[in-house]
Amino acid sequence: MSLNNPADSAQKAADATKDLVNNAAEAAKEGVNATRKVASEAVDKAQEGLEAAQEHINPVIDELAARAQDLANRSIHFCADSSERARRQIQCAAEATNRYVVDQPAKSLMLAAAAGAAVATALLWGSRSRH
Repeated sequence: MSLNNPADSAQKAADATKDLVNNAAEAAKEGVNATRKVASEAVDKAQEGLEAAQEHINPVIDELAARAQDLANRSIHFCADSSERARRQIQCAAEATNRYVVDQPAKSLMLAAAAGAAVATALLWGSRSRH
């Protein structure tokens, strides 16, 4: 090794640079691998958290859906029962009216005439108040 030989010095500098670059590349590679490992672990933890949340949420959603279905069924039955009661009451009122008309035709005719006159008077007053 002589200081006078520039080729040896250049070779040593090239080898040192090559070693430095190789070490930097290896360090970068290890950094990338470590980052990948940490990212993978974070994704796994997030996945576990989502699965745990889903396990808690699914029963709640199922419970709410069952309650909504029950409420809908009760509402349907309530409407059907109310409709049936109203139909029976109207039918009873119609039958009672028919019996009254058959039993007392003269009174029924006078009541119908009075009701018609009252409606006509109300319509007449209503039309005059608009003018």
